[in-house]
Amino acid sequence: MFRSWQRMMQNTIIKRNSCSLADYETTLTALHSLQSNAEYLKLSAEKKNNNSSKLKDIQKYLLRTGITIEKLDTLSVIHVAGTKGKGSSCAYTEAILREHGYTTGFYSSPHLVTVRERIKINGQSISESLFTEYFWEVHRKLENTKEHESDMPMYFKFLTVLMFKIFLELNVDVAIIEVGIGGLYDCTNIVRNPVCVGITSLALDHTSILGSTLEDIAYQKSGIFKDGSIAFSVPQDPRAMGVLEKRAVERNCRLCVIPPFEEYRWENISPILKIKNRVRQENASLAIQMASAWITSKNNEHLSSLPNTVDMNKNSIQHMDKIAMGLSSCKWPGRMQILRSSIGNFLLDGAHTIESMRSCVSWFNDFVAKKGGGKNILIFNTSAMRDSTTLMMLLKSILFEKAYFVPNYAGVNSIDDECNNFLMDTQKLKCSKNAEFWGADSVHANSVSEVLQEIKKANSHRQANYSNNETCHVLVTGSLHLVGAVLAVLDPHLTMSTQF
Repeated sequence: MFRSWQRMMQNTIIKRNSCSLADYETTLTALHSLQSNAEYLKLSAEKKNNNSSKLKDIQKYLLRTGITIEKLDTLSVIHVAGTKGKGSSCAYTEAILREHGYTTGFYSSPHLVTVRERIKINGQSISESLFTEYFWEVHRKLENTKEHESDMPMYFKFLTVLMFKIFLELNVDVAIIEVGIGGLYDCTNIVRNPVCVGITSLALDHTSILGSTLEDIAYQKSGIFKDGSIAFSVPQDPRAMGVLEKRAVERNCRLCVIPPFEEYRWENISPILKIKNRVRQENASLAIQMASAWITSKNNEHLSSLPNTVDMNKNSIQHMDKIAMGLSSCKWPGRMQILRSSIGNFLLDGAHTIESMRSCVSWFNDFVAKKGGGKNILIFNTSAMRDSTTLMMLLKSILFEKAYFVPNYAGVNSIDDECNNFLMDTQKLKCSKNAEFWGADSVHANSVSEVLQEIKKANSHRQANYSNNETCHVLVTGSLHLVGAVLAVLDPHLTMSTQF
């Protein structure tokens, strides 16, 4: 039914005058009529070796919208790949550079509540009006230059073209770009001369596309290394680091391993109190190195003159203060985020790999221990073909009073949420199997809204009848899309607070 609705709406949109300013909901409908990321992952897994045309395709689409490769070269880019933490590292980098007074563009994926989160200017999601205006300008040009009926970019490629268009038009000082999947063949890798690149922690993920070993993953991620650029990496497993080092030599790209966060010396302001988690500290250190390298380049200093890592102790106190302020003010929801509500604490972390789930479990346990215990509740789902069982085995080390298994669907009245209502039968079946595997105290639900209302009702009943003031801790994990669906109910405008 949803697919038929998509086709109907797409035909309506194509017939309309795309030159006129469409309303935002119609724009989202047109965007979602393009091939989804889930469909892309399935096709990519089936055609694993058909990678050579991907960058040619994005170049073709850019040219059709009036963006030559030479014009793209004028964009000053920081490019970041990795398995875990690349979004957080980009967010920290953007916040540091914005604190220094630069106009920033930030491209990330996936979004949590609205697609506009993927394209940010100066830390703010692009407005509905600007998104709509630029969307139809790009859509019209691509539609009018089609070589055949299906000659349109899929969802992520379209957004990438749109992002480049917006960042160039708005003349941002720096574009911080997060890789979508992999690196070597990712469509963001059309960038030829980034100022610097970053590699976050590497682990096995998207193995059907990127390869089944850590060496395969490292090879794909290092595809963003470019001649004459500088690459910063967090400490890696020796197998991955060996590949990164070899690829850096092959690409004539200087590779530097970042220092531990505790080695930085802060003068007037210290962000360390807000960045206690080891993983976050690692991402913050990577951001400091990339931002400082970019500032060095901006000041017309050659990056070749930099030491292996940027020595913060030799920078001015003012520079260090701005770095600290940027890190402390950075907002990156859905990743080890804590929301305090009337029914207790919501701990949200889109952990979807074994390594990230281990970090999530440790983070949750530390938080509960500091709070002196309480009632623990789990809300869980995974996306695509991920191995839910392994992740749930790690979660079973926590004593949960109840575990809810629910699709990545908020159940609220919005076009974004309706478009998430995709492959719902498949999601429900997976949730049912997850609940069966979990066993006792598991609940299979239809929507996030349904789950949250049940938790709220049970909490009110317990307090009214048993005078029980025990704190409730709700862990939401397994999928960033699930986290986004929960935030669509708790904090739809991503204010980092909730009235729920």
